Amino acid sequence: MAKSIRQKSSGKRTVPRKKPLPASGWLLAAVGVGLVIFLLIWLKPANQNQWTFVPEFGINLPMRYPIHGLDVSHHNAAIDWTLLKKVAHEGIKIDFAYIKATEGATHRDKRFAYNWEKAKKAGIRRGAYHFYNPRVLSEKQARNFISTVRMEKGDLPPVLDLETYGGKPDDIIIRGVRNWLRIIEEHYQVKPVIYINEHFYRKYIAGNFDDYPLWIAGYSRKHINDLANDSHVLFWQHSEKGRIKGIRGFVDFNVYVHDPQDWELYLKKETY
Repeated sequence: MAKSIRQKSSGKRTVPRKKPLPASGWLLAAVGVGLVIFLLIWLKPANQNQWTFVPEFGINLPMRYPIHGLDVSHHNAAIDWTLLKKVAHEGIKIDFAYIKATEGATHRDKRFAYNWEKAKKAGIRRGAYHFYNPRVLSEKQARNFISTVRMEKGDLPPVLDLETYGGKPDDIIIRGVRNWLRIIEEHYQVKPVIYINEHFYRKYIAGNFDDYPLWIAGYSRKHINDLANDSHVLFWQHSEKGRIKGIRGFVDFNVYVHDPQDWELYLKKETY
């Protein structure tokens, strides 16, 4: 090494070359870089889409959504709303509940009045829904809901539950749904939400009611984003097998599919 330096008489200093990393060193470096990339790219999305079993609710929950709720009717029997309100798991709790109010032209859910009062008293955001019967005049169905449900500031918008076709042609169902929505919107001065499964969404809603907010039932999905990106989806009913203290038996679980900040803005704009 000294001999080679003395032969350089130009005055320039010769810097010895660094020894190349051995093969094992390059391998360790590559593994380290790969691990960092994996953590940055894969773990974060996996956490966002994570489903976690929550014992307090008896099912896996989509943890990327922080706002959770139920929908109930007389089928859930007597509900202890005070006990239900206390159930929580690491900040996850029941934030809202949709309650069946009416069906058809004359039927009123026998537990609606009780559930409506007790949900509010327990501090759970409440909303009412109507089970639509395509074989009954839509105007009579709307009047049944209006005569049953008195909404107050802070309540969620009314919902039309469309999950049966009743042997009626598509155009009759679409016309009846449109009339029900119009009457309800005029009375409460707020756009109603349409509850449907994915089949009914494609069959009756897409292209006909694109300006209405939606509530989608889909139990086989791992996420709802692909449909939500193309429509005004607010809620996703992701399970019908939930369990919670205060309700005997199974109960439907839902999530609000947007940010908590949007939830607060959404609630503030509703007035009755």
